[in-house]
Amino acid sequence: MTYQKIIACFEDIYGTTLEPGHLEALIEVLDTFKLPSEIPSSTLTANDAILITYGDAIQSGEQSPLQTLRTFLETRVRQTINAVHLLPFFPYSSDDGFSVIDYTRVDPNLGDWEDIEDFAASYDLMFDAVINHISVKSDWFEGFLSSQPPYDEYFITIAKDTDLSDVFRPRALPLLTKFDTVNGTRYVWTTFSKDQVDLNFHNPDVLIDIARILLMFVERGARFIRLDAIAYIWKEIGTSCIHLEKTHRIVQFFRLIFDELAPYVQIITETNVPHGDNIFYFGDGTDEAQLVYNFSLPPLVLHAFHHQNATTLTRWAKSLALPSSETSFFNFLASHDGVGVTPAKGLIPDEDIHELCRRIEALGGFVSYKNNADGTRSPYELNISYLDALGDPDHPDEPVETVADRFLASQSIMLALKGVPGVYYHSLLGSRGWREGVKKTGRNRTINREKLALNNLLEEIDQQGSLRQCIFDGYLKMLGQRGGGAGQAFDPTGQQQLLELDHRLFSVLRGSQDGNQWVLCVTNVTPGNVLVEISPAEFLKSVPNNWLTLLSRNSDFTQVDSRSSLHIGPYGVLWLFSKKG
Repeated sequence: MTYQKIIACFEDIYGTTLEPGHLEALIEVLDTFKLPSEIPSSTLTANDAILITYGDAIQSGEQSPLQTLRTFLETRVRQTINAVHLLPFFPYSSDDGFSVIDYTRVDPNLGDWEDIEDFAASYDLMFDAVINHISVKSDWFEGFLSSQPPYDEYFITIAKDTDLSDVFRPRALPLLTKFDTVNGTRYVWTTFSKDQVDLNFHNPDVLIDIARILLMFVERGARFIRLDAIAYIWKEIGTSCIHLEKTHRIVQFFRLIFDELAPYVQIITETNVPHGDNIFYFGDGTDEAQLVYNFSLPPLVLHAFHHQNATTLTRWAKSLALPSSETSFFNFLASHDGVGVTPAKGLIPDEDIHELCRRIEALGGFVSYKNNADGTRSPYELNISYLDALGDPDHPDEPVETVADRFLASQSIMLALKGVPGVYYHSLLGSRGWREGVKKTGRNRTINREKLALNNLLEEIDQQGSLRQCIFDGYLKMLGQRGGGAGQAFDPTGQQQLLELDHRLFSVLRGSQDGNQWVLCVTNVTPGNVLVEISPAEFLKSVPNNWLTLLSRNSDFTQVDSRSSLHIGPYGVLWLFSKKG
């Protein structure tokens, strides 16, 4: 192979800084890649749902955590979830895996590469590419400290008095960290923490090494590559050092490599930023990420339930557009991180954001802040379980049924929207916040990262009427109907139309590409009853009128001729299915 497009992109990134050996090294990396024996499909469908989880999320003490997790999934959720995002499973020194010590090894506390490959035999896997930074405990950084080539140029060192006031800060922490090296004191760029040192992508050797690692991930079973914190990867003094042109060129470089060598692999970019900046990582629809996190969705859904009004959420959802059929939103409401506040900027008033922060604290959660260029601080993230975040601080002792209904209603919105759904394991399992964990670690994000004992978990999800049982069974039912009962109406490349039936309802009409299968999804974001009458043909003339109930929670409908009466009860959900012929 000549790899012409890949080489041209590589040369465009580095220009005159390239040396003769760089191209040879890159070609060697590409030539040594070997496709897995079984090639997954490259097409995303309505059946795709991705579970977001740590490798040790569920523990038994009888198997390795990865084996325990796989056993639980095989016996409890196999028919409804076909893909798993395994959060960083490498040796690490902090941040629950996001300070990677060695990209080439599995953390022995979790299992080994055989466990990963066993997972890949049953599930499409998403691997984390935590490539903006690496642990100070890594061999790479140890090599830097001892001035060992090539690692002596793998990190960004800056004079202490350099003006970095223009740099966007996602954290309320110093940007530079002081280290003692064999060559004296050096100040190293650390975007996220003093334990996470940023890699120097101005050095072509770094990008070549990362390309080798990503292709190794593919050989080990990755179908999705998640580019963690990718927005910060390229630095230029005097700029914000976020979303720079070379950052997008590096994403394009990875896309070209996968398109050439493993076209079934999909890139997903993790950029917790305002919506307009976030969707820029789709590129032109063919040259950057196939999937982009829909970061504005979590705070807007909270806003809808807190205000008992879906108008703002509906208005935003109407604006969602994709640049091509090769792209899709990764829809999620909860993850290992908190609920980002920045993606809600400009979509809801600042006062509503501050009100949201106050409510989260009243519900037992925390608010994390970032530093601004003017020396002030702004809320960056809400740290709380999504289940708790939906609560009412004035009614802390609500019945289990109310808590479960409200939570499942929120999740139904995420599942109904066009895109690929991402389900955090604590959402699937109906977990409350782990405040004791925050006390142990001193980190706000720990509240949503509790690891669960298998025996206790099984007992709780099998206990009729428990919160876990209500949510787990309800969630699996929604996933099952989304992936099986509705045909291709929920296809990521299908049709979507947002409806304004009532300000208390979030209503979306989903349709297959050919227009033969349709699902009307209606969710009540309030604790009251809502009654509306509709004629689906008023919204889309091609929609048939023979509607059947696909999913009903606290809701029902009656149909007379071409008109339907929808009764959506408190936090009710109604999915109606129709097909031609």
